[in-house]
Amino acid sequence: MKRAIVSDIHGNLEALEAVLADIASQEIESIYCLGDIIGYGPNPRDCVDRVMDFDLCVLGNHDQGALFDPEGFSSGAERAIFWTRRQLESSDDSDEERRLRWTFLCELPRQHREESILFVHGSARNPLNEYVFPEDVYNPRKLSRIFSLVPETCFQGHTHVPGVFTEDCRFQSPHELSGCYTLNGQKTMINVGSVGQPRDGNPNASYVVLEDNEKVHFRRVPYDRETTAQKIYDTPDLDNFLGDRLGEGR
Repeated sequence: MKRAIVSDIHGNLEALEAVLADIASQEIESIYCLGDIIGYGPNPRDCVDRVMDFDLCVLGNHDQGALFDPEGFSSGAERAIFWTRRQLESSDDSDEERRLRWTFLCELPRQHREESILFVHGSARNPLNEYVFPEDVYNPRKLSRIFSLVPETCFQGHTHVPGVFTEDCRFQSPHELSGCYTLNGQKTMINVGSVGQPRDGNPNASYVVLEDNEKVHFRRVPYDRETTAQKIYDTPDLDNFLGDRLGEGR
């Protein structure tokens, strides 16, 4: 059995479509999303529409920000959230289309567990908002407290930096792992990276394929970044920086 796990699409339709095409080329049985469908990017409605067909999606902090008053965001991210909310409320769509999108977002769970596997946006300790960065391997107290809440494996996003954390306070990037990691019963946190706004120096869309609940394959997919960036530049309420960073993977 193979399932694709994506995260942090952030309204980037070109990246999402490229990833879905890559998924279609494999024997994938289900698609899970770890939140932040929207925020930053220029196509929130289209991305929500695509994710509504997935097998699972959990709530991300930007998704929640569009539902309620955003807290703890930078000024640019906050402006993008308010713009995203206006897009979801757009009169260009029918009442039914708007209702379906809002209902979908409102009903997203904060986390999902299947036996020994936990799926969250941020961390097992704070599913929406806690970042777990590679440099946290130098903060063993933080990692120990988070790992105490991990059943065995936790898939997460939020940082936009893919890789594997193990309970012995190690982080390995996909490059160090040659793109594949085998789960071995040791407590593990796996960041799947970001579809729509990677931040590990590689601008290609990132996601993982979980094979037989045992092997994790890290995938990178090129997409038409120039088109997405131009849409951002053409939208006054979206900072140009959000388009610039797409080409940098930062």
